[in-house]
Amino acid sequence: MSTTAILRSAVFPRATTYSKALLVTFGTLFIAGLAQIALPIPGSPVPVTGQTLGVLLIGASYGSQLGAITFVTYLLVGFAGAPVFAKGEHGFAHLTGATGGYLVGMLFASLLVGALAGRRWDQRLLSAIPTMLLGDVVIFSFGLYWLHSFTHQSWAWTFAAGFTPFLIGEALKIAIAGTSLPLVWRFVQR
Repeated sequence: MSTTAILRSAVFPRATTYSKALLVTFGTLFIAGLAQIALPIPGSPVPVTGQTLGVLLIGASYGSQLGAITFVTYLLVGFAGAPVFAKGEHGFAHLTGATGGYLVGMLFASLLVGALAGRRWDQRLLSAIPTMLLGDVVIFSFGLYWLHSFTHQSWAWTFAAGFTPFLIGEALKIAIAGTSLPLVWRFVQR
């Protein structure tokens, strides 16, 4: 049994539908809250947000299945009209617009990070940082390809608008997620 499963069973003795719904609700609100930390990038349709930090933390904390369900719930709530996307925006246009690839990438990143956390990669600094980095690689792979296809701009423009401005923020997010989870596990295991 993974440590994530042990932690969940300690907090919620039986994984009931109610407890899972609470986790999904909390995770959706957590991602939505971090998405509101949004800084526009001049010349880019993609803002820097805290959303990726939320996806990495939820994926690692919840595991691949519940993490992905949480992110899909976040997307559905936003598509239905709740102002959960960056800058309080909503609507299906976010999936079909310039930022759609980043959202799709976040779904796959939550699956990957959750699967690696299920193998306890989130419990030690030497494996947690690469786990979060892999999650970011997935997000940006989908995001950049989609941005390039959507805008029909050159790859140089795509990287300048959709990757380069994010490097410092993503390094900070990876450092936060990659160092906080091993510390939390160390505390939980005591």
